[in-house]
Amino acid sequence: MASRQNRPADTIAAIATAPGRGGIGIVRVSGANLGNFAERLTGKLPSARRVAMADFCAADGSAIDRGIQLYFPAPHSFTGEDVLELQGHGSPVVLQALLERCRELGARLAEPGEFTRRAFLNDKLDLAQAEAVADLIDASTAQAARSALRSLSGEFSGQVHALVDQLIELRMLVEATLDFPEEEIDPLRDTDMVPRLDRLRSDLGALRARARQGSLLRTGLTVVLAGLPNVGKSSLLNRLAGEERAIVTEVAGTTRDALRETIQIEGIPLHIIDTAGLRDAAEEVERLGIERSWREIAKADIVLQVVDARGGVTPADHGIATQLPAGIERIVIENKCDLGRQPAGRYEAQGQVHLRLSATTGAGISLLHDELLRVAGWVGHGEDVVLARERHLAALSEAGARLDVAADSTRQLEFVAEELRLAQAALASITGEFSADDLLGTIFSRFCIGK
Repeated sequence: MASRQNRPADTIAAIATAPGRGGIGIVRVSGANLGNFAERLTGKLPSARRVAMADFCAADGSAIDRGIQLYFPAPHSFTGEDVLELQGHGSPVVLQALLERCRELGARLAEPGEFTRRAFLNDKLDLAQAEAVADLIDASTAQAARSALRSLSGEFSGQVHALVDQLIELRMLVEATLDFPEEEIDPLRDTDMVPRLDRLRSDLGALRARARQGSLLRTGLTVVLAGLPNVGKSSLLNRLAGEERAIVTEVAGTTRDALRETIQIEGIPLHIIDTAGLRDAAEEVERLGIERSWREIAKADIVLQVVDARGGVTPADHGIATQLPAGIERIVIENKCDLGRQPAGRYEAQGQVHLRLSATTGAGISLLHDELLRVAGWVGHGEDVVLARERHLAALSEAGARLDVAADSTRQLEFVAEELRLAQAALASITGEFSADDLLGTIFSRFCIGK
């Protein structure tokens, strides 16, 4: 269990604004009894939560900078400790001098994520909310930012706590039945154990679905364009990107290396990778490009196998399809339908989705967008999704597996009680109620310094 009682006692400081020059730069300090610290730095005691102009002074009394001083006494601050924010001019030289002065006054340089870690240790945030801080900073789409903000406000944690409350009630019923067998209670009939368990599994399943969608907002999907030379893969990349990112010529083998472009569809990042045409190549450079293509295909979430609509799926195309890794979603893109005077459209053949489109004219591209969203499992506009991390998904999956075992063991209450306990522990790890210290170190080390 994470020991939130082991609260740090030293003072930390860091530059909280991004590297480089800017109009404003911020140095953040957190620790105990910072009133005296501020008085030595600025020559006056700060007022709580009030903006005050101040000179930030060196040890000899000379001014390092003039700016704004903000003081937040504990526990009413982000970290739960005294927090001092020094807002000055955004010169890297000035900020480094101000940071060095804070070190002279007894602060040490903060580690990555240490301010947020202290907020967690001081019960200002739970672990899921703390992770949402980093997710909000790293958000690559507006949808991801909105979802991260909801998690930061406690929406995801609240849903987890609601499941834990249901689990606790169910555990109380089961364990009371085990503790007082002489009462002759039929747990299946008299405690509604099965309906309660079914409802809990259903609610957990719904949260897992929203969390999986939220995971898409964080990491996106890797989509690889694969196929024979000259079927229009590079043209399709350019069409999806909305600009000329890849060179397009009639010469087979023009694309020698993987080209990458990230696009957004309804807020989901899609990492599109254009690869070299797949064929038996005698020329060394092209052969190396084809080897890289297969490596990219092996890492893909979705493979768009591009073929020429005028000839359909040829034996050579079929040969490529048979070499694609099992378990990777494949969509057949019949490109150049405009040259064959064919209408854009979607159909299925032998259980395989085919999209007929034109990368040149854009006909059918909206069908591709819809199909990518379908494969991603993205439904609606995602206003209720939570920006989940891989460990959150693993914990939800573990809890679901435990509840499934409990549902299959309702005649053996000892087994049910143990599985419910393990399910609760899995859910509690999401918010940090039961988290190993080494896990916390890994999580916060990935934050930026000053946050």
